[in-house]
Amino acid sequence: MRKLVFALTMGFMALSCSTAEQPAPATEQGNPVIETIMSRRSIRAYKDQAVPRELLDQVVECGIWAPNAMNSQMWEVRVVTSQEWINGATEAVKKNAEAGSPAAKQFEDPSFKNIFRNAPAVIVIGHKVTNQPGSFTQVDCGLMAENMMLAAKSLGLGTVPMASPVGTFLATPVGAPFLAQLGFSEGYEPLLCIGIGYPDEEPAAKPRNKEVIKYIE
Repeated sequence: MRKLVFALTMGFMALSCSTAEQPAPATEQGNPVIETIMSRRSIRAYKDQAVPRELLDQVVECGIWAPNAMNSQMWEVRVVTSQEWINGATEAVKKNAEAGSPAAKQFEDPSFKNIFRNAPAVIVIGHKVTNQPGSFTQVDCGLMAENMMLAAKSLGLGTVPMASPVGTFLATPVGAPFLAQLGFSEGYEPLLCIGIGYPDEEPAAKPRNKEVIKYIE
């Protein structure tokens, strides 16, 4: 299971680590699902505009319709729109960041607003920690996150998946008070989060290696 978590984390990090750019991939015209998948980007610049509750409701409901092992649905979702919580978390990280660390360097960026890639709202996805046979809660939550991000894109919203705020903040003593405010059920812990809002940038497509695809015929 630790390998699964690592793989998911590295996958999310890969979305933001590549610097090369390429033209947007070709899409099948008239197919809105494929067009949404191909045009989704990780957004790190957002307009100063709150997302209406009804749109957030649609996004998270699409999330809980994701496939999951044995339909166990061992996940929980917290939607944070409280600027007090988001700004408080940011100040806590800033206060405790070691000089020269990546956490400290992010505050030097003039466009920096908060630790959730500047998003005005954050969706935190948690899973039940279990060794139950047939349970793949980390994979389930990854599928849930993708459903949410694609739904958000289709509604004119931008998103960015993040594992770092969970592992380096919420899972630490500094983040404990903020984690408590999320109110996850006993036995559940946060796995990843998604920044969401109205995008204020249009990032170019990043490369994808098609050679990883093989057919066994």
